[in-house]
Amino acid sequence: MYLCFEENEESFMESISVFEIIKVGIGPSSSHTMGPWNAASAFIRIIKRERSIAEVKEVFLEFFGSLAKTGIGHGTDIAGMLGLNGEDFKTINTSKIDEKIDYIKSTQTINLGGEKVIPFIYGHHLILNMKKNLDFHPNGMIFRAVFEDGTELVQDFYSVGGGFIASQEKNSIQKQCVRTLYPCHKASDIAKYCEKLGLKKISDLIFINEESWRTQEETKQEALYIWEQIKECIYKGVNKEGILPGGLNVSRRAAGINRKLLGDKIYKNKDEWFQQVVDAEENFTNINKWIACFALAVNEENASFGRIITAPTNGASGVIPAVLMYSQAFTESISEDDIIRFLLVAGEIGTLFKKNATISAAMGGCQAEIGVSSAMAAAGLTEILGGNVGQVLMAAEIAMEHHLGLTCDPIKGLVQIPCIERNTMGAMKAITAANIALESDPAKAKVTLDEVIQTMWETAQSMSDRFKETSEGGLAIAVNVPEC
Repeated sequence: MYLCFEENEESFMESISVFEIIKVGIGPSSSHTMGPWNAASAFIRIIKRERSIAEVKEVFLEFFGSLAKTGIGHGTDIAGMLGLNGEDFKTINTSKIDEKIDYIKSTQTINLGGEKVIPFIYGHHLILNMKKNLDFHPNGMIFRAVFEDGTELVQDFYSVGGGFIASQEKNSIQKQCVRTLYPCHKASDIAKYCEKLGLKKISDLIFINEESWRTQEETKQEALYIWEQIKECIYKGVNKEGILPGGLNVSRRAAGINRKLLGDKIYKNKDEWFQQVVDAEENFTNINKWIACFALAVNEENASFGRIITAPTNGASGVIPAVLMYSQAFTESISEDDIIRFLLVAGEIGTLFKKNATISAAMGGCQAEIGVSSAMAAAGLTEILGGNVGQVLMAAEIAMEHHLGLTCDPIKGLVQIPCIERNTMGAMKAITAANIALESDPAKAKVTLDEVIQTMWETAQSMSDRFKETSEGGLAIAVNVPEC
């Protein structure tokens, strides 16, 4: 759990905006790419706060635990260097990433914070320490700046899932802590406030709470921006052929499925493509294939350092897009307002897992990523298909219940096998969970969402570290492909 501290040092649990859970990201991993990138950017800010970039002589970065063990496959080293180089993953031209990294390595320099060129030798200034873990979290890293006068500034960071970072020192990361009007830290809080305020839709409660960060109109615009990015990502993914990077020689499949389903139909842009999908033959098999195609498209983009929507992580970034696209293409009367409400509810469910368990595979296995994203998507879909408050929460519980214990054992440390296919399964389970919940009476449910979240956390704590994104167990060992 994450706490905010007031002047009197009394703590309360932090409220998290839905757009901290569902946000623009970059592949291939939120915890192993975005987290280290965010940490590097935060370290630059700390240097500027304490001294100045101009005074820095050298900078060192050491990764530990899961970050080191699967760092090459996840691009952790690349993220660290680009973050120190002053790049922003939200705006960087992703097609220029290889070029920028080649320049850093070949010149043995880095443009620290985009302000000062200093020596930087890969393997000396950046180290992947696979033999040591930091105590606070499996995804640990230490930054060290050496100044011209010989003094040093050292900062530890931990990538705790979804691109979030933390430190053992509560004040080391400057962040505005927010407490919403109706704090919802558990599913029971959501149900309580909806009943108290007479709200029939969970999204109405979230609209109110999101005003702690922005106006309702700004919330709507942000959700629609996310939707446009989702469509753009899927469109890119269904139109790219070839082999994914990383050495596993995994072929892209979304484009082939898209081509077979559309036949000889022609389109020139994503809107024309989407209309072709809507107009395509609808039967169970085809719809099933389209859902898989949507999820594969996103995660193939993710595996290629593409820009995606982190929801709640990159490894699980295909589930919510696939389910939301399914709702748009194959269900009745889904409006722009429904898209907004889907994303708000999905994001709010993600915050419950973030605060009461984990969304980090290094902490909880893949149940913390695919399981959480499936629960989020199930809740969002149930909301827009007319489910009541209890049914929405029930859908999230059902989806998560059937991911409990799912391990994270990526082959070669890449977010490809089994990760890409797992997104298709997470999407299918989300839709099934929504359909079950819509036909059920939540009052008769034997398990609550809060209980399944607690169970998921207990399962995570009992799970062997071999199955927590280390590539030291399960499929990663069965296939026996060594880490680069």
